[in-house]
Parts: sequence; structure tokens; C-alpha cells
Amino acid sequence: MEKNTVLEAVLGGLMRRYQERVPDVKAIINAMIREGLIREAEDIENDHIAFRTMGVPHLGIQSLEKVFLHLGYERRDHYVFREKKLDAYWYAPPAPEYPRIFISELRVADLSPATQAIIRSYTDEVTSDPVDALDLDNAEVVDAFLHSGLWRTPVYADFLELGKESEYAAWVIYNRYYLNHFTVSVHNLPEGFNKLEAFNAFLERHGFVLNDSGGKIKASPDGFLRQSSTVARKVEAVFAGGDHQLIAGSYVEFAERGVLPAFQHLPADQVGREHRREGFEAGNADKIFESTYLSQTSKV
Repeated sequence: MEKNTVLEAVLGGLMRRYQERVPDVKAIINAMIREGLIREAEDIENDHIAFRTMGVPHLGIQSLEKVFLHLGYERRDHYVFREKKLDAYWYAPPAPEYPRIFISELRVADLSPATQAIIRSYTDEVTSDPVDALDLDNAEVVDAFLHSGLWRTPVYADFLELGKESEYAAWVIYNRYYLNHFTVSVHNLPEGFNKLEAFNAFLERHGFVLNDSGGKIKASPDGFLRQSSTVARKVEAVFAGGDHQLIAGSYVEFAERGVLPAFQHLPADQVGREHRREGFEAGNADKIFESTYLSQTSKV
């Protein structure tokens, strides 16, 4: 099977489960169709998708990235989030019709001994890199892996304890590699909706709650990358022992990439992805992470 065919199947599997788990996705798409922004879901350009991981032996970025490097992605810039104790890279797709990928990992060794002990009580069950055992040319195998548990289901008390020091850690210990978000490319929407101010107003008019950490619009210093996101709605989680609790699920992001100065003379219909601001911005992403944090999710 050709790599692009495998990649399309893997991305399709990720999006299918993500939409099932995040009702806001379908609701936003339906609202966009009703108001004539798009005709169908496929009209949306997916700017990027994101994963969260644990930085421990056999896991983390070095493991998960192998899946996407094999399928033609290229690793690009490194980002550091000191306060949240995270590292991240973004990955450029093999062709412009595919989304960029953003993978972050928790620097577990930087956490308190008590928090590390809880995390490692789960992740130590992984004794070799699980990606090394996969046939990465088999889309079904990869899809199943990305939606399987890597360690035992946590108990709710551990989830709560992790959240006291790192809400990121708590999210990952339960959600594993569930897709954290996908991203609507706002700049490709019709005139009147292709700026974040107008699109955010459209979202709020339809009742969607936006992450306001650092402001509803997070902008890079150069002003050419602007992002916003919904607040993650709660999903029912079943913890070890059958304990049912509502916890933060995933969310939807929106990105507006400006046309770079060298290309601003181009007519709008000639502007492609290569003419717009590329990459990511640590300051923006730092606040977007909080879309799953209690300070935001308590609003919905």
C-alpha cells in the first residue's frame, strides 16, 4: 500500500474517533454549512492536529513521531514550555493537502518525586518502544495503536493527584494518544469570516465557549499567526474499578495564517500555503494548552 494511502487512512481514523468524542466538531461544521461558509466538511482545510505524550523511556515524542516520519512527515522546530514543563516539535506534511502535526511531551523528570511516582507506576508497564513492534505500512494496525491503551486504566484518585501539579499529566494518563485537537484554517474561509475576530463572533453566536487565557485571540509577535480555540467539553471517563467521572475531553482550534510580506502582492486566488506564515509560536501554544485546564473547562 502506498504511504499516502496509509496516511489518509490513519488520518481518517483519527478524525472519525475525534468527531465521535468531541460533539463541538460536528456542531461547528453544521453551523458553518447552515450559514454558507462551507458546503461540506471536506471544504475545511485542517491546519494541524496535535498529540500529547509522556516524556518517559520508550514513549514520548521520540516514539510517536516514528509513525509520522515513516509516513512522510518531516520534523521541524522545537518549542519549550518552561512553566508547563513541556517540549514539542511540529512536523511538516509530505504534501500540502495534509495537516501539519504538533507533538508535545511532558518532561516527567522535572516534576515532583510524588507526581513522577504516580506517572511511572503506569508508564513503567511499557518496557519497550511500542511503535517498533508495529507494521507502519498497515493502516489498520497504526489506527488501532493510536486508539489503544498503553498502560492500565488509571484510578480516579491518581488522576486528581496528578492534576494538582500538572493538568497536562492528568489529561494524558487517561486519554493517552487520543487526538487533542484539529484546527480549522480560518484564512481560507469566505470574506467576512476569514479573520479570527469575525469567526470567533460567529462561534459565540452559536453558543460555543472560547478559551480566553491570554485573550480569545493568541497572536505571534510578528502578527502573522493568530489562533483561538474552544474550551474542551467534559466527557464521561470510566476509571479503574468502574468509577464514572466527567473530565476534560478534546477541543477545536482555529488558525489564521497571514500572507508573508514578500507575497502580499499576489491576488487572493493565487495565495497558497507556501505564501503564508509557517510553523508555530510557543507563546500562542502555551495558552491553547489550557483549553483542557479546569480554569477554562469550568466555564462549560
